[in-house]
Amino acid sequence: MLLISLVFITYHQWHQNEQQAMADVNKSLKESQEEMEGEKEKLASVNAYLKDQSSENKRKNGFLTWPGIEDQADILVQESDGAFKKAWAMYLVKEAKRYDLDPYLVYELLKVETGGTFDPELVGPETEYGRAYGMSQFMKNTAPWIADMAGLPYEEELLFDPYYSMQLSFVYLDYLNNRYQNWDEALTAYHRGMSGLEQYKEEHGHAESWYAVEIQESAEAHTTLASAE
Repeated sequence: MLLISLVFITYHQWHQNEQQAMADVNKSLKESQEEMEGEKEKLASVNAYLKDQSSENKRKNGFLTWPGIEDQADILVQESDGAFKKAWAMYLVKEAKRYDLDPYLVYELLKVETGGTFDPELVGPETEYGRAYGMSQFMKNTAPWIADMAGLPYEEELLFDPYYSMQLSFVYLDYLNNRYQNWDEALTAYHRGMSGLEQYKEEHGHAESWYAVEIQESAEAHTTLASAE
């Protein structure tokens, strides 16, 4: 009788262990499948964005777009007390307009990302995902595929080039805005990542993060002031 009981207990424990092992395998497979689905969705959205860009001519006539660029650039330089250089400002305004982005919105994003320093060599604090680099604060797991989408080479040291960093931000913002069709989601995704955006929406029921609100309100203040003048 004792032997039968021991056999039963041993079998029961073995069966439980097998069930737990199977549950762990199923959980791992589910997580892998979800990760693959996420990558598949991202790849599809990137391909759709690139296809859309190839069908649009964003190279507008410079003679028609140049007026006002220098004035806007001067505003950005003055607002930053000279921290944002005139050459950077000229580049930002011109390229932002080429992507149909509000130059003030991009400027305010760079301002928030760098804490108002506009330091092109800024290295962000350590996080569970790594550090962010440069004026636009891109991480090494994000920058390569954005550079590829922009048709640019990728080298880590390029993240500290202010023009390269800004160019990645133009392309990424344009991509995110095309994907989500609203700036709350686009900016929150820029700040938290696309999966971070979904998590934020699940927790709060909306995408109006402090980051998205602050950048949009500051950009709108620039636009309102410019219109008044």
